[in-house]
Amino acid sequence: MFFDSHAHLDDRRFDDDRAQILEDLKNHGVGLVMNVGCDLTSSLASIRLAKTYPFLYAAVGSHPDDAEAVNDSLIAMYRQLAQEEKVKAIGEIGLDYHYEDPPRAVQLPAFRAQLELARELDMPVVVHEREAHADAMELVREFTDVRGVFHCYSGSLEQAKELVRRGWYIGFTGVITFKNARKAVEVAQWMPLDRILIETDCPYMAPEPWRGRRNDSRYVPLMAKKIAEIKGLALEEVEAATTENAKRLFGIE
Repeated sequence: MFFDSHAHLDDRRFDDDRAQILEDLKNHGVGLVMNVGCDLTSSLASIRLAKTYPFLYAAVGSHPDDAEAVNDSLIAMYRQLAQEEKVKAIGEIGLDYHYEDPPRAVQLPAFRAQLELARELDMPVVVHEREAHADAMELVREFTDVRGVFHCYSGSLEQAKELVRRGWYIGFTGVITFKNARKAVEVAQWMPLDRILIETDCPYMAPEPWRGRRNDSRYVPLMAKKIAEIKGLALEEVEAATTENAKRLFGIE
């Protein structure tokens, strides 16, 4: 059984065929999915999906693109939503300096506030980090009692080594299948198997040979297959390990 540890199946791009995709997951060996919020609206949608489908779980939080909306009132709302049985993480939170919109001065306090919430609730976090390596790692070092996953990992091997030492997980998307994915392959080669998660980040990041098309959770076995090739392991070993890793991180029996 495969576990897609990061999906956005609430996205409007699934409005026409969401039910069919979710029904078809079992035919592709996908048995568990973590659907991740990016703002209040998507967090609420993730919870609704998780309540509807037993194999879906939810994370609630604000992506850096939504950082301007993060205030005490929204944090209080996420605190309340986190009490829902199917909510297993705070996320997708983090930093994205690619466009710096909103600016760093807005993103940093929003990230910090949600890390503080995760610490208060003793919940794992799902971190989005893009071109913000130094500031993200500074906060990881500050919040020593918070753990989680750096999803769609784009950092260096040295950063990955520090995260693993600190008890974090690394998530690999369809990027690992791209021909130019040198950095991701280098990190995957080194990574201990018990710290790897596989994810689609659907509807984004479709793996080869579907790159550029809409992605969905049925493709997550392709990430496991590529990691098995990189590490010289059997697909079944990667499948079992990554599923157990995600269940362990998110506290799913």
